[in-house]
Amino acid sequence: MATVTEAPPTPAPVAPEPKPPRRRGRWTPYLLLLPGLLWLLVFFALPVIYQASTSVQTGSLEEGYKVTWHFATYWDALSEYWPQFVRSVLYAASATVLCLLLGYPLAYLIAFRAGRWRNLIMILVIAPFFTSFLIRTLAWKTILADGGPVVGALDALHVLDVTAFLGWTAGDRVLATPLAVVCGLTYNFLPFMILPLYTSLERIDPRLHEAAGDLYAKPSTTFRKVTFPLSMPGVVSGTLLTFIPATGDYINSDLLGSTDTRMVGNVIQSQFLRILGYPTAAALSFILMAAILAVVTVYIRKSGTEDLV
Repeated sequence: MATVTEAPPTPAPVAPEPKPPRRRGRWTPYLLLLPGLLWLLVFFALPVIYQASTSVQTGSLEEGYKVTWHFATYWDALSEYWPQFVRSVLYAASATVLCLLLGYPLAYLIAFRAGRWRNLIMILVIAPFFTSFLIRTLAWKTILADGGPVVGALDALHVLDVTAFLGWTAGDRVLATPLAVVCGLTYNFLPFMILPLYTSLERIDPRLHEAAGDLYAKPSTTFRKVTFPLSMPGVVSGTLLTFIPATGDYINSDLLGSTDTRMVGNVIQSQFLRILGYPTAAALSFILMAAILAVVTVYIRKSGTEDLV
């Protein structure tokens, strides 16, 4: 038998793949970012560079200042004003803890229990922003005035005896004491704690709470195992938004405190505007910025979350 071998069919010509259309508007994202980048460059980067050069200058206001790379200004400023640095961190940390203790229950209430009252409570939370920071702080001078109802109630409850023992008040006086400064910081920065906490708690799926209840978990166990771990991004964000500005604040200490409660922000403000010691003020600013950056870096790593709200 003879086998006939047929030739394979000729493959049809393959049409060339069409070139992808040219992407239009590929520069649009960069153009949209340009105004923000210019803003950061002009109002943040350039002032920081200028202050860095000021911190290593020597001279006087009459003779003028020259860059002499005098880094000893940093050591002199830190060795002279280290009590104000310690006091600033202590006051800011105390206010942050108080804001967390006061803000978390309120944020939890708004997220899970407020119902139709949620919008009203949110307006009340942000209502302090409708007035000036200075006016809000001055109001506390009336609230904590000697002989006022607040001081009288604290005295009747013997709270002032405890705070006086801790060195936070002076007898039956609250104004011009560390307690008054911490109260002012807590009030002014409390919304910065509540808002991130509320945002983080609102993202939690309610079905997780139902699942925990189906597994016979107690409410305390549900909060400890489910709610609080899932709200950690809000806790981290709120504590940072409270601690960082509170550390450099000087208005609360200036209006509610005394010379014994001066914070590093008061020293920087005085060096810039009164004493006119520009290199010292710039050095103090950079030391404060470096200290806050180190604390924030360690805190974020130790908190175990980088998913900030």
